[in-house]
Amino acid sequence: MLTLDLDDFMFELKDGALKHVGPSNRTATAKMYDVEGIDVREFGDERVKLAFEDDDGSQFEIALAPEQASEVARGIEMLESESQIYE
Repeated sequence: MLTLDLDDFMFELKDGALKHVGPSNRTATAKMYDVEGIDVREFGDERVKLAFEDDDGSQFEIALAPEQASEVARGIEMLESESQIYE
């Protein structure tokens, strides 16, 4: 399941193209639950890409710097050793 929270965005649909026409100071939140597929791979010369897919075919990708990817890996290792969710 993929949820998007697009707070106060304004879009224009013209000739089949969707374009953001509102202010550039808006934020959005994307969340994915019930992930069925995960892929970790190189992305370009300097990034690590994490790709997720749910059973409905929704996809979510994140490109991280190597040090950010390492931080995610360390956080998961810490949870594995300390959290009850891995028992």
